[in-house]
Amino acid sequence: MKDVIKKYIELEAKKHSERYHTYHNSLHIEHERNKKRFGQDYRKKEVKKPYVWSVDKKYNPFYVLKHLDKISEIIADKIKKGTYKPHEPYTHEIPKKNGKTRTITIYQIPDAAVSNYLYKRLLMKNRHRLSSLSYAYRNDRNVHFAIQDISLDFQSYSRLFTSEFDFSDFFGSIDHTYLYKQLDKNGFMVSDFEKQLIKAFLSRLDRGIPQGTSISLFLANIVCWNLDRRLESEGLRFARYADDTVVWSSNYTKICNSFDIISEFSKEAGIEINANKSDGINLMVKPGLPSELKATKQYIEFLGYKLSVDNISIKEESVKKIKKQITYLLYKNLIKPIKGYQLQSIIVPNNNEDPAFVTAMMQIRRYLYGNLSESTLKSFVNGKYKRIRFKGIMSFYPLIDDVDQLKELDGWLVSTVFKTLKLRKKLFIQKNIQSVLNNFPFNVKKEELVNECRTTRYKGNKGLYEIPSFLRIYTGIKTGILNNGIEYTMNNNPYEYDY
Repeated sequence: MKDVIKKYIELEAKKHSERYHTYHNSLHIEHERNKKRFGQDYRKKEVKKPYVWSVDKKYNPFYVLKHLDKISEIIADKIKKGTYKPHEPYTHEIPKKNGKTRTITIYQIPDAAVSNYLYKRLLMKNRHRLSSLSYAYRNDRNVHFAIQDISLDFQSYSRLFTSEFDFSDFFGSIDHTYLYKQLDKNGFMVSDFEKQLIKAFLSRLDRGIPQGTSISLFLANIVCWNLDRRLESEGLRFARYADDTVVWSSNYTKICNSFDIISEFSKEAGIEINANKSDGINLMVKPGLPSELKATKQYIEFLGYKLSVDNISIKEESVKKIKKQITYLLYKNLIKPIKGYQLQSIIVPNNNEDPAFVTAMMQIRRYLYGNLSESTLKSFVNGKYKRIRFKGIMSFYPLIDDVDQLKELDGWLVSTVFKTLKLRKKLFIQKNIQSVLNNFPFNVKKEELVNECRTTRYKGNKGLYEIPSFLRIYTGIKTGILNNGIEYTMNNNPYEYDY
């Protein structure tokens, strides 16, 4: 037992230490960049440590790794004796869009490791009992599978009834009696030893399961097992990701029955339906088709996607976030250094070279593409490379097929880059830097910007100015999925759930 617990604690501690090292390194690199932009007098670098490290030493991964043997021995001994209980976790509130808050529970690293150990044991033994239409918190399903299954069904119909429901405080409301009953009666393989550990993690709560620990992920699926089974027995198609559920059918009577099934589950499990966020039953139709119902829609939004009977798109809220981040990167690199700072700290573009513009394009490219360069991406699409793993924000949307949306985003990006360069030139002129007028990229017309950025060299290197493209990364991801599948293309460890 000690060796197993030690292994899990070590993995958990190394995960946290690597995150801290990544933060520290990124902070240093960004600080050095800012000193170049704004001068050596730029504010002193401030390295922060997570607040929980001051609450207890066992939140500190470096302390845990140093005392790994002793900590593992103590916990393993308590588990053997049946006296193990996790330490009081640290909790904090995260604001939600509706003005309310969500409570996140942070366990000490050794307790988080025990939770992860228990989660993986239970999932390994009981994965086959879970519905194939339940996609969350598993190592054989993921969000991309859910979107693919929904879209394929949707695109088989020109009109379809949908039922969408959202629960209020799903994790915090679960009735423990109902939860333990589901563990006992539905053929799940859970030993007395495992039940004792589950109860240890729930012992400080009157109801609900803590958000922020791995075992809650397994328990959330157990709670919804009966709901999944009833929907399947009714002959309904659905996709459930934790408490986010969408149900669809071409049969109006069956879709109405889904409301009764979900309402009954809500009462049994003690989880209220959130009427304000639940769209209920609607008829989804193609644009222009007649409808006998007033409650119609042309698409649903699910897990960051917009799904219709025609295509898969990025939902509008997510598009706004992407645009906001790109706009910020352009402002940070091209506008902020000129606005309100002494010009001796600024590298003024000359000889058709603008290092700040290169940095802006590289950061936007990294945001969209991950660690891929333009040349690597193009070589992959052309067949030079057989396999590439995709990261970056667009890796969250590997199944989109709305080419018009991607073209629109590309047009927005080019237009935004051009407007930013125009403002950058204006600010230089206001500071009597007239030399930029005849320098790239300030002397380029909007309709020529894409081609000029692609062909103009920076310090002899081609492609560094090139404006990234949503359509180009989409083409690369699509090629990867067709050749190697979703799991390999999008995830370094496709069978390893990393909470």
